[in-house]
Amino acid sequence: MNIEKVKNILVFATNNAHKLQEVRQILGERFEVRSLKEIDCHEELPETHDTLEGNALEKAQYVNQHYGFDCFADDTGLEVEALNGEPGVYSARYATVDGADHDSEANMQKLLRNLQGVDNRKAQFRTAIALIYKGETLLFEGKVEGCIATEKHGAEGFGYDPIFYPEGYSPAETDKPLTFAEMSAEEKNSMSHRGRAVEKLVEFLTLNV
Repeated sequence: MNIEKVKNILVFATNNAHKLQEVRQILGERFEVRSLKEIDCHEELPETHDTLEGNALEKAQYVNQHYGFDCFADDTGLEVEALNGEPGVYSARYATVDGADHDSEANMQKLLRNLQGVDNRKAQFRTAIALIYKGETLLFEGKVEGCIATEKHGAEGFGYDPIFYPEGYSPAETDKPLTFAEMSAEEKNSMSHRGRAVEKLVEFLTLNV
């Protein structure tokens, strides 16, 4: 069967090149995944909710209603136990001041400052994906537990990856601890919060293509 005949267009409501690459690698060739830029959507999508699920659904609905494409959107948060779940839904703009652009380096440094002298470094990454597909709306969740490093390690990935040790790779669990930023894309996708959420998305799409 010609793969071109079974491809479906899905819009991923993001222009984040790192996210797009991760998701395209996981989804493979069954779907043509387009970014917001690729459908000529250049406005800032609304994120007015205080939950990951609410923001993901709001973004997917906006694209579907205004551009007519089947669409999925994600929202991801790093939830740190000692900080009562912060930065959570505000992870991407944790250190934002006066509407400045998101700054991953500033976000990491603020988090490390807030955890100075704190022994409890437990944290989890959680991703919520909202999908609107053939008139149906669904939510998928993926999460990975771990802990926050005391300093940055690695140059891969993005966001908080250089300071997050996933469970099974933390200093207390292995002689060679690895942050997400020290892993290959394949290693990270196999265990990451987004990877786990996308796996559930793929499972649904595979059964309903």
